[in-house]
Order: sequence, then C-alpha cells, then structure tokens
Amino acid sequence: MASSLLVLATIFVLFSFGKATHPGLILTVVNNCPFTVYPAIQPNAGHPVLERGGFALHTLTHRSFPAPTAHWSGRIWARTGCTYSNGRFSCQTGDCGHRIECNGLGGATPVTLAQFSLHHGGHKDLSSYEVSLVDGFNIPMTVTPHEGKGLCPVVGCKANILATCPDKLQYRWPPGQGAVVGCKSGCGALGTDELCCRNHYNSPQRCRANRFTQFFKHACPATFTYAHDSPSLMHDCASPRELKLIFCH
Repeated sequence: MASSLLVLATIFVLFSFGKATHPGLILTVVNNCPFTVYPAIQPNAGHPVLERGGFALHTLTHRSFPAPTAHWSGRIWARTGCTYSNGRFSCQTGDCGHRIECNGLGGATPVTLAQFSLHHGGHKDLSSYEVSLVDGFNIPMTVTPHEGKGLCPVVGCKANILATCPDKLQYRWPPGQGAVVGCKSGCGALGTDELCCRNHYNSPQRCRANRFTQFFKHACPATFTYAHDSPSLMHDCASPRELKLIFCH
C-alpha cells in the first residue's frame, strides 16, 4: 500500500511538473495603430468561437487569451473605421454584419487576414500560421511566435499598401471620392474566374500569380497573395508559448 501511494505520488509530481513547464498556448492581439481597431475572430467549421468573435482594442493596448487545448483553426482580422450611431454599429472595413462580437461570422473584404491551425501534427504539437492578402489589404499585420521550436519566423506585411494601391483596386470610404481605406484583390475588384481561382482555374496548375498578386507580393513577400500560392509560406512551429498578432507593426 505504501509503495503504491509512493508511485501515485511520484506520477502526480511528474504530471504537475509537466503541466507547470509546458503551459498552454496564448494568443495575444496587439494594436500599435494610432486608432482603435476591432479585431474579429472566425473559426473554421466545427471549431469554437473565441472571445465571442470580436472586441474593441484601443490604440497601444493588447489583449491576451488562451487558445483551445485541442486542435483549432480559424482566422483573425482587424475592422477599421468603426462607429456606433443611432443604435447601429458598422465598420468601413472588415464589418461582420454590423456586430461588435462577430460570433462566428466572416468579414467584408478587403481585409488583411491572419490564418491559424493550432495543435496539429500529433505528438509534435505544431501550430501553423500565415498572413494572407488573398482577400486584399486594410491594415499592416504581423504574427510573431514566442518560445517555439523549429521553423518559427515572424511573418506578415508591415507596408502601408493603402498609400500605393493601384486605382483599380482602391476601396474608398465614403464610396467614390472618400479616403482609401482598403486595397482590393484582383478578384475583389474584377471578379473573374481566373483572378478568383474559381471553377476551371481552381487548381495549382491553373491558379497562377497575376499583375495584381504581384503588386501585393512585391510589397509584402512573406504573405499569401493568391489561393494556390507557395505552401512554404505556411509555417509549422512546434509548441510555441505564445502567438502574437500585431496590427501596424
């Protein structure tokens, strides 16, 4: 009996030590922009909504929250130019049905997207992340892993693409003659199957870079710019302690 208790105690100590030295993954969202942004979080199908799907984040503040301990995948973006008037919340970019808490809804394009796949790869506990301009651009964004093992680079887009966005891709608010608040993708601006990698063009062989994706790639090489862009841009980082998403880095 005494020896059994000793074994149980030893297992408990080892288990507690393992938990203490391998804490859960933390997601941190940082707003370095000189204005308030409203981060939005959308899970992929079958995964839970995190932080009710959205919240306000004032300039030079951050918000940290625990990631699910099981596999989770989804995306995060920033909503900009948000106002609340006459009982109605709305954003110039990234709006999710006029809600502060998106609760699983997607956002209106153009937006810069961070995409994540957490806790996959079995015992390797890999977390993958990327920054995508496939749906256009609305704000500079980077993802920085902390204390991970393996291939864990900082990725994203620090350039202010709004300042150089071609006329055909400019998204203005108010529509027409207002300020440029977003830069559409070629798909978002022109909507052809070829630019959207739809139907006949929905394959790695037929979905190719074009003059619009090359504009985004030149400004931000470490981002996805079309649906079948290089898989090497998605990075697998083993057991990071934190993934930090920074707006206006």
